[in-house]
Amino acid sequence: MRGGDRYFRADGVRLRYRDQGEGPGVVLVHAWTLDLEVWDAQAAELSRTLRVVRLDRRGFGLSEGRPDPEAEPADLAALLDHLRLPAAAFVGMSQGARAVIGLALQAPQRVAGLVLDGLPGDVAGIAAGNGDYSLDEFRRLARNGGLEAFREAWRRHPLARLHGDDREAARRLERMLSRYPGRELLGPAPPAPAAPDPDGLARLSMPVLVINGELDLESRRLAGERLCALLPHAQRVLLAGAGHLAALDRPAAYTATLQSFLQRLSRAAA
Repeated sequence: MRGGDRYFRADGVRLRYRDQGEGPGVVLVHAWTLDLEVWDAQAAELSRTLRVVRLDRRGFGLSEGRPDPEAEPADLAALLDHLRLPAAAFVGMSQGARAVIGLALQAPQRVAGLVLDGLPGDVAGIAAGNGDYSLDEFRRLARNGGLEAFREAWRRHPLARLHGDDREAARRLERMLSRYPGRELLGPAPPAPAAPDPDGLARLSMPVLVINGELDLESRRLAGERLCALLPHAQRVLLAGAGHLAALDRPAAYTATLQSFLQRLSRAAA
């Protein structure tokens, strides 16, 4: 059923996605430990005027495979091929921002516009600040105490903490965390992603919206500020009352911000 779970294969790996609505395409790419359901509120509203596609990144949610940041740009291109979309706008949340930037650098003709939300510091050429996370530390915790020990620690981490009062958002976050498979914690570590080339970033010509929650970590806010200054056609929005998971903290304001940007993209392409 259109809008329900569907699957496609990228390099032999079976990946889950959802596809709803009609119109210009936008692909939503989730953060670490989450899956495509983080976008439920946004997809319901955006699909009134857009074709909204969201997927579980490889190794997350109900997708197969092991997390592999280097493979994700190709996964996104394979998804466009599967859907017969020559290009789309992309929204990348946290780790997902790295994936969509990778596609924009490798195949800019396939990216109509970018929304980069809470991106990691290394993408903008800065070191992670205090309060960010160490995958090695979480790997040791999961291997010594089990995946539930990791989940308990991650629930308390600033990058996974909600600041809003939306109870459904809190329940959705807990459901996603409870089914997070932890393959990169319990199994071999994925390859460390290479930081994007600053010169390549400066040559990106598509419109870009950088989103940060005002209550996000300082390192993430600084990354957004610096990347916005580096990209030639970028603007930045700071969402009041939102932390790192701004789409869950302030779903209505976040969706309105996306709508405004994506509507401008559609008008420009018309």
